[in-house]
Amino acid sequence: MTENIELQDSNHDFTHKHLLGLADYSKDDILFVLEQAKYFREILDRPVPKVPTLRDKTIVNLFYEDSTRTRLSFELAQKRMGADVVNFSKGSSSVKKGESLKDTIRNISSMKIDMVVARHKSPGVPHFLTRCVDAAIINAGDGAHEHPTQALLDMFTMQQVYPDLTGKNIAIIGDIAHSRVVRSNVIGLLKLGANVTVCGPKTMMPAYVEELGADVSYNIDEVLSWCDIAMALRIQLERQEGGTELFPSIREYHQLFGITMEHLEEYPDFTIMHPGPVNRGVEMESEVADSDRSIILSQVTNGVAVRMAILYLLSGRTRV
Repeated sequence: MTENIELQDSNHDFTHKHLLGLADYSKDDILFVLEQAKYFREILDRPVPKVPTLRDKTIVNLFYEDSTRTRLSFELAQKRMGADVVNFSKGSSSVKKGESLKDTIRNISSMKIDMVVARHKSPGVPHFLTRCVDAAIINAGDGAHEHPTQALLDMFTMQQVYPDLTGKNIAIIGDIAHSRVVRSNVIGLLKLGANVTVCGPKTMMPAYVEELGADVSYNIDEVLSWCDIAMALRIQLERQEGGTELFPSIREYHQLFGITMEHLEEYPDFTIMHPGPVNRGVEMESEVADSDRSIILSQVTNGVAVRMAILYLLSGRTRV
């Protein structure tokens, strides 16, 4: 039996074929996606959390980088919606034999696919894929460029605390330079009217964040004293050529930019988020991650709902 779904706020003209980055989405587009995610979040609370809205669609998860949360979240969302799912892994493919990305995606496309969820270490790969195939492309992370579905699930989770993000103060703390989550969140949050400040070591602070409109701070106590939500980021050593040369030591990094229980006692109003994985004892104390101020696990659950909404919208459905 197929369940009827009529998109909420159906007067909004959602015309996107792809999700390559939030720079391409307007404020109304973002709010529309988040509104649809509410419906799919309700589905996840049902005894049988499934709705067969994509049972005639074939989706390829094209992951050239290791992933746990994002890949499992997408795959679970796809299976919850009844899609046929094909998982591609670089390590077990013809890429090891020298096959190019272009040839790989064209060979996959010849198998009659509808959507591709792509993650790659190089910025711009999702855009490149749109020129190679007719399928809808969803960016699951391209280098240190963008990670739009992560930002959407972050904003959806924030809305559960503050339904209207206008004027809310959001702090993003950590390895700003090497994070793809930062760019997408800054772009999306500013479009929704939030105030965004990024905080981290000067050696990890790229110029583009100010160009996007975010404020910059190098003092964690300063930002925690006024923020409504603090999102910590892990140090991404795998994307750093110099590694720990960018800061003296993990211990000193934690002392300067780690969120501690003392911070929670001194500044009792902010909520804690993290896109994962959490390095306990580095970007935050273990007790902080497990505290009642943390909504990290809600981000994980909400990620499935938001990705269900994106898959549904980009499949071209308006009613089932």
